[in-house]
Amino acid sequence: MQHAIHPAYGPVVFRDKAADFAFLTRSTLGSDRTVEWEDGRTYPVVDVEISSASHPFHTGTARVLDAAGRVERFEWRYGREAA
Repeated sequence: MQHAIHPAYGPVVFRDKAADFAFLTRSTLGSDRTVEWEDGRTYPVVDVEISSASHPFHTGTARVLDAAGRVERFEWRYGREAA
């Protein structure tokens, strides 16, 4: 591996403000803002819009679309082509 061409890889806190959820992991992302973590150390913090704590798929609030109803509605609007 060549030296001095790769970004710095270190601990970063990702914070989802909507769900009041944060987790510490390693990343090449950096930030000027910092936060004091549970272990007493200070880490860079990156705010994210969606995480596993707020995503509808992971929280169980995802809606299931009625695919059959959508097809029928399309055929009603635009008609079915004659074969």
